Amino acid sequence: MLRFLAILLATTFLLFSSFSSDAQRTYCNPMDIGYRYNFEQLNEQISYRSGADPVIVNHKGEYYLFVTISGGYWHSKDLSHWDFVTPDKWPFEDMCAPAALSVRDTLFLFQSTFEQRPILYSVAPEKGKLQFYNRWLPRLPKDIGPWDPALFHDEDTDKWFMYWGSSNVYPIFGAELDPKRRLTYAGPYQSMFWLDPWKHGWERFGPNHADLMKPFVEGAWMTKYNKKYYLQYGAPGTEYNVYATGTYVGNDPLGPWEYAPYNPISYKPGGFMNGAGHGNTFQDNYGNYWNTGTPWIGVNWPMERRLAMFPAGFDADDQMYANTRFGDFPHYLPTRKWQRKDELFTGWMLLSYRKPVTASSVKDTLRAEYVTDENPRTYWVARQNRAGEWLTIDLQQPSEVQAVQINYTDYKNNVYNSDSTVYTQFKLLHSLDGKNWQLLTDLAKEKKRDRACAYVELPQAIRTRHIRYEHGYTAGPNLAISDMRVFGKGSGKQPATPGNLRVVRQKDERNADIRWEKVPGAVGYNIRWGITPDKLYQTYQIWHDQPNALELRALNVGVSYSFAIEAFNETGVSSLSSVVLIK
Repeated sequence: MLRFLAILLATTFLLFSSFSSDAQRTYCNPMDIGYRYNFEQLNEQISYRSGADPVIVNHKGEYYLFVTISGGYWHSKDLSHWDFVTPDKWPFEDMCAPAALSVRDTLFLFQSTFEQRPILYSVAPEKGKLQFYNRWLPRLPKDIGPWDPALFHDEDTDKWFMYWGSSNVYPIFGAELDPKRRLTYAGPYQSMFWLDPWKHGWERFGPNHADLMKPFVEGAWMTKYNKKYYLQYGAPGTEYNVYATGTYVGNDPLGPWEYAPYNPISYKPGGFMNGAGHGNTFQDNYGNYWNTGTPWIGVNWPMERRLAMFPAGFDADDQMYANTRFGDFPHYLPTRKWQRKDELFTGWMLLSYRKPVTASSVKDTLRAEYVTDENPRTYWVARQNRAGEWLTIDLQQPSEVQAVQINYTDYKNNVYNSDSTVYTQFKLLHSLDGKNWQLLTDLAKEKKRDRACAYVELPQAIRTRHIRYEHGYTAGPNLAISDMRVFGKGSGKQPATPGNLRVVRQKDERNADIRWEKVPGAVGYNIRWGITPDKLYQTYQIWHDQPNALELRALNVGVSYSFAIEAFNETGVSSLSSVVLIK
């Protein structure tokens, strides 16, 4: 019997110690890529990793990710494992909010600029080989752009277009391109639309749309669906929790345009990861739609950000949506065409919220308890950045653990270049009793890469109570972690449905006051709303230990809404409440 147990333990050890992220079936936002260190604040000695304004392009069945100021781009075959590509041509000033487009066998690429810059192309982007498609687009008037450009090819008409804009003064612009003259402008550029924050509550600037500053429109992207043109845009500002994506709809690539009353189409103001604006929409190899976006971090610099991707689509009425419900919890990677918008959600719940944490050491007052508060702007810092420093979370009861996400913070860092010295290594261990520990994974056994938002899916659920992070290596003088997030299933029943949901629209129709009754044992709540009871596509996540009241400032004037609420805990999600209608 003892010999059998020894063999079983050895086999278990080998299984988990050899586990590679290559076996992952799931992903978790923020995306686990090698975010690049930003050189922009070198003179100010502010060091941070960042990624923003993502464009994912499906090119010949493989995926390419282009991101602001990254010195290159990423290549993936499955939307999970992203390999960085250093191209043989790249602008000296790098690329902000690049435009990318796949047409037949060619991938096109263009940077944001107020000067004359070339369109690049590649027939072998996986090898980093870029060529000049044209040398210079004509210069536009001062401050017009094209900044935040998007390229669009209409397959039905074989016409080409560019859209751009990033301003709180100018609108989104558009122009037809001439393929016979290497995609230079075919005619004068045109105004597409301006923001209208007096009618569209979600377009107001500031945290929770509470700032009177004039908002920014940016991040154009065009999607054609069912012979309609959806011109997407980001607003009201990337440095706030309410950064979102909206769309106008038209019957022609240059308009006229009709504002979609269900805007914003992608919105995530609550939860761990805030912000979903300025990305793009693409289809995977199974025909599923996805929407990318730019969550906000803002610890070291207002423009310190991460990347996200959400399942998206068009409903039977051609209404466009992105599903941000549990948008920073684990989701399955696509393996087929999905039929329901929530189909990719794993149902793995957050087990670590506000759970007790102990640490090997603490620097200053940057305490270990911050790693379970679901706030990327608070963080623990170890006394030294050395191997062996550790964090341990007590889940307080045995639970089925499925995945762990480690989110690092660049606390007083001094790194400005993502070279070979920049990588991440750590071990994860678990224990039922807090004394006897077993290995879950060891990143030292995988290829060296940097993982600011390291997501580790276990090959099978482990019933355990204590999860330990044991440090190996990160670049820079400090070891700082904002959040250590544990996902799986707790014991017990899912929560009851919240009662007495009340929604009162204010005299200012852009705002509504929402209240509900708290549910014992809940971890949090999802307030869901939309323009009809069967289109509750928007979600605002609230934690149970926050007030059971919300002023929602994201509504459109003249539009009626339906609201409902659900509770969630470590076991699952309640049924949805009755729908409340407001006019």
